[in-house]
Amino acid sequence: AVLHGASRFNSVSFDTKTKSIVSLLRNSSVGGQMESFASPLRIQKHQVHRRAKIINDPIHGHIELAPTSVEIIDTPQFQRLRDLKQLGVTYYVFPGGSHNRFEHSLGVSYLSGILMERFKEEQPELHISEHDIRLVQTAGLCHDLGHGPFSHAFEGWLHRARPDVHFHHEDMSKQMLEYLIDDNSIDMDRADVRFIQELIEGNPSKANEDRRWMYEIVANNRNSVDVDKFDYLARDCYNLGIKSSYDFSRLMKFSRVINNEVCFHSKEVYNMYEMFHTRYSLWKQVYSHRVGKAIEYMVSDALLYADPYLKISERIRSPETYCYLTDSILTQIEGSTEPQLAQSRAIIKRMRKRDLYKMADEIIVPSHKQGTFPAVTVEGILEYKPADADLKADDIIVDIFTCNYAKKDQNPVDHVHFFSKWEQKESFLIPKEKVSLLIPDVFSEKYVRIYCRDPAKVEVAQAAFRTFLSKRDSTLASPQYTVPLKRSGAVGSDSPAKRRLEFVDLPSE
Repeated sequence: AVLHGASRFNSVSFDTKTKSIVSLLRNSSVGGQMESFASPLRIQKHQVHRRAKIINDPIHGHIELAPTSVEIIDTPQFQRLRDLKQLGVTYYVFPGGSHNRFEHSLGVSYLSGILMERFKEEQPELHISEHDIRLVQTAGLCHDLGHGPFSHAFEGWLHRARPDVHFHHEDMSKQMLEYLIDDNSIDMDRADVRFIQELIEGNPSKANEDRRWMYEIVANNRNSVDVDKFDYLARDCYNLGIKSSYDFSRLMKFSRVINNEVCFHSKEVYNMYEMFHTRYSLWKQVYSHRVGKAIEYMVSDALLYADPYLKISERIRSPETYCYLTDSILTQIEGSTEPQLAQSRAIIKRMRKRDLYKMADEIIVPSHKQGTFPAVTVEGILEYKPADADLKADDIIVDIFTCNYAKKDQNPVDHVHFFSKWEQKESFLIPKEKVSLLIPDVFSEKYVRIYCRDPAKVEVAQAAFRTFLSKRDSTLASPQYTVPLKRSGAVGSDSPAKRRLEFVDLPSE
């Protein structure tokens, strides 16, 4: 420690050990000499000087982490990402999906730096500084700091637990960034912190409109083409064992900044469609897997029952408490002996024994009927249950979701600008008809699924749902739109695992 000025010593808050050392120095023979030169000096917290590190990533190979990145990574707030599964509860269905937000964040930071370095080298007119590169890298590193347990599933649960609260993980990421910097005494200018927060959100302030293109690297709100998507699509496919035909490295290589936008070479337009199709395929096959969604609802119910006792939903009020909210919340509940958590423990035990909620039925809403499709509610389905059926509101879950190309019902490529090798300073749009006649005309589809908390009531729930649909629109209950599922011997079976599925053609109501 170095003296802050002996005359002001008692008015400055130091730790006990430092004060003891200073007191000894004062009483020593050199104390008077120290008094004479100590005033212009400062006592500072111990600073750990980080070095650059090289790690071996399964997706990007050996990547170098700058000292500024290492300083952020080696903090409790960032290390928390090791305890958040990238795919949330999907891991309970796809054992390969065990990767975490931690490695994804490293990958996004790496790709951010690679793209910025290439723009700096090939387009000197952009006046990109090393400082700019570090800020964009930091935004990529910290963009997921605000994710909760089981990733996006936590946001859906919070909407159930606190419908009055509008929570987005991007907002929490910005709060966590500030907390990380302050709690670890990282030397970063406040203007830089605000700029990084804007990059995470993807919305530039008026003062940074001339650098709007930088906001399209980590979180591109214009067309959803960004390095975040490049990394998670490649990482998810790799870990899940799914082959992908698109190549994100070509999109990075054949890109330029034109008219304050990140644009791509025209020969990569089909590769761009392949990227969005890969995203759709993952949503269709993995992210919205029927069993994965069933487990997600079980986790949601377990947390909902535990919330009054553990105050989980209140932890979003400050990053200090949110920091300790990870996937380990299930283990915390499971290992508790508190009677208030008995219902939650019972649900988690069912998960462990694979006694899961079951999907009773599913319908893809025809695109021409989306505007007139009847609202599906638990109450509406119960109106058509058989009179002698023991089916209650708590037995049924109505799950409504969409799969799309990342731009709701729009074609995202219609918002991507391209350039040609003959003219690299002008950008243009490419109509999909000029790319292929087999590209879809519809870019979003809506699903309605019915789940049962009690597997023994699946048949009854399906029958009630199909009657509900037929009363609203006779064409909707056709097996061509729904899952023709019938369970044999479901009632009274000793174990859900022993129940036999029979797929038969069921007539319309």
